[in-house]
Amino acid sequence: MLKTPELAMPRTHTVTTVCNGKREVWTDYEEAKAYFLEMMMTAEGEEHERAECVYIQLLHGLSECSDEDE
Repeated sequence: MLKTPELAMPRTHTVTTVCNGKREVWTDYEEAKAYFLEMMMTAEGEEHERAECVYIQLLHGLSECSDEDE
């Protein structure tokens, strides 16, 4: 059985991330989540916080995720 967030998210969902000034468009949502999870787990300090910010937004299914304060 699929969980609710998986039902709400289309399989071809693209996502744009901005982390440390680097803008990237991902065609694979799961690949983006895996990348930022790995970055979050291996980084320290400010870099860890930036990756964590983007990763949390990815978990919530946003189509644009950024580490910038708006």
